[in-house]
Amino acid sequence: MLWNKKVLATLISCALTATTSLSAYAATTLKLSHNQDRTHPVHKSMQFMAKEVKALTHGEVRIRIYPNGQLGTQRESMELLQNGAIDMVKSNASELESFEPAYGAFNIPYIFHDKAHFYRAITGDVGEKILASSHDKGFVGLTYYDAGARSFYAQKPIKSPSDLKGMKIRVQPSPTAVEMIQLMGGSPTPLAFGELYTALQQGVVDGAENNPTALTSARHGEVVKYYSQDEHTIIPDVLVISSKVWDKLPADQQAAIKKAATDSMMYHKDLWTKMTDKAIEKAEKSMDVKFVKVDKQPFIDAVKPMHDKALKNPAIASYVQQIDALAK
Repeated sequence: MLWNKKVLATLISCALTATTSLSAYAATTLKLSHNQDRTHPVHKSMQFMAKEVKALTHGEVRIRIYPNGQLGTQRESMELLQNGAIDMVKSNASELESFEPAYGAFNIPYIFHDKAHFYRAITGDVGEKILASSHDKGFVGLTYYDAGARSFYAQKPIKSPSDLKGMKIRVQPSPTAVEMIQLMGGSPTPLAFGELYTALQQGVVDGAENNPTALTSARHGEVVKYYSQDEHTIIPDVLVISSKVWDKLPADQQAAIKKAATDSMMYHKDLWTKMTDKAIEKAEKSMDVKFVKVDKQPFIDAVKPMHDKALKNPAIASYVQQIDALAK
């Protein structure tokens, strides 16, 4: 009898081990790459999403996040995703424009009148259409993350487009960003973000454009002392997933991932606002950066040809029209 109990216990133990192994084997683990550190709101928001995905799928889908560009730059990560080496990537509309033209609609200067207009677009039909537009390019958009309004910062105030004349301004590798600086009178200089601090310090570029958090998180406020709040673009970060991976997932898992991604966007909204407020306070008080209010109309007038051209571009015209319609 004692022997039988030992045999039974062994059999049960083996069965549990086999079940656990099978469950672990059945779970789908998705690798997600992004270029921010672990303290950044976008990382925390994706952790929030990963936790919700695990809960909604009862552990059948898990997301493993690789921050700090461990798997490559944003562009390298997108290329790896298209090649099947990575499952998910956090990029932004500027980078994605070169992979899918629809994202260029977000990059047009002053297309958004304010932050409320921006959120109406990214949470509405037009935002969803743009996310879905890239399926045949190898990826599907899941959600957007607020990355703030981008403005100019340099060693002098930039109060009008004329102040940009002769200045080398670092931009993201986006055709739209390059054209914007050219129309405003500056000299656009595409450069990797990781190289920008040294480039500003050594005078390789005269200025840059980004949201206020770049002053503190990337320490750019140590080398430039004027942040001119022209707020020319509000370009979202975008979370994307491989089309091949997405298509293989059953409908219930797709729905769970989409819900968690959308929920993480709104979770991120609050985190981003708090981070931006803290960054401005730190830049002003600890780094002696001066925030300069500017009249936006001369900047808007300078780049109006871009908006007019976009309305004639079949790749993005319908998206631009839909975004314009949400202005009021």
